[in-house]
Amino acid sequence: MQSRLPLSRIKTLLAACAMALSLQPVAHAADTPPAEVHLDYAYYSPVSLALKHLGYLEQALPQSKITWVLSQGSNRSLEYLNSGGVDFASSASLAAVLSRANGSPIKSVYVYSRAEWTALVVRKDSPYQSVADLKGKKIAATKGTDPYLFTLRSLQQAGLKKDDVELVHLQHPDGRTALEKGDVDAWAGLDPHMAASQVQAGSRLLYRNPGFNSYGVVSVTEKYAKEHPQTIDTVIKAYEQAREWSVKNPDQLASLLARESGLPLDVAKLQLSRTDLSSPQLTAKDVLASKAAAPILVSEELVRRGVNVDQVIDQLIDTQQSVAAQ
Repeated sequence: MQSRLPLSRIKTLLAACAMALSLQPVAHAADTPPAEVHLDYAYYSPVSLALKHLGYLEQALPQSKITWVLSQGSNRSLEYLNSGGVDFASSASLAAVLSRANGSPIKSVYVYSRAEWTALVVRKDSPYQSVADLKGKKIAATKGTDPYLFTLRSLQQAGLKKDDVELVHLQHPDGRTALEKGDVDAWAGLDPHMAASQVQAGSRLLYRNPGFNSYGVVSVTEKYAKEHPQTIDTVIKAYEQAREWSVKNPDQLASLLARESGLPLDVAKLQLSRTDLSSPQLTAKDVLASKAAAPILVSEELVRRGVNVDQVIDQLIDTQQSVAAQ
């Protein structure tokens, strides 16, 4: 004769089954890619051009509609991210720090390049020989971008303050035009526009400092990170495919960059000669590098009063997401 389970035990088992069944739709939902995925692409991020061109993400997410949006600079990229125009945004890391410090709940999950993409640029016939010579002069810079922050750090190192010069807030292509027309005395350049001005107008790099260039990151909102972690992993893996292709095919990457940006091939090659694609993973070193640059954000009152920028950086840089996607 078979023994019967106690009623209390039966109730416990039934409750466990009901809980398991109730969790199934949640798990399934987490595995389902969103109907649409919006990404930006940018001429300052050659790997994004390769990713868009090669279709790796479309292959990895066949059930999702992939939409691409052109970003002209970090400020535009982060505006698109915070407004919902894109789900994945390409910006300079310090620009992402600035955005998070001023209230935008974003996380950086991938490094698309480590490039010397900015410098202070003057015309070929300019009399200026140092940053100190720019005191009282006009400098074109795109506020909220790496070239803008590069300019502030360069001025500080030269013993100047932001108020010692006149910063003219122009988007990167307009900054180049203003410099070459003589409307400003210097320009905080950004590749490929900076490389184009060197090649096509003979513009001179007045001040270079690779250590003042922050690296390029792909960022998402915290909400998206919580709701779509697997989609983020998929996007990072697709980026990795595009990065590996870019490293193995430098001539094809240069041709792609030239074609997409509408600039000559020698301009694209000059930009890529200053671009390092070998270290895509966010690490503790990146956290330290960002913290070393953070004081300029505070001293120039670019962040809200009382914000702990070091804490912001710890919250922004997600070293685990990129590890999980490898």
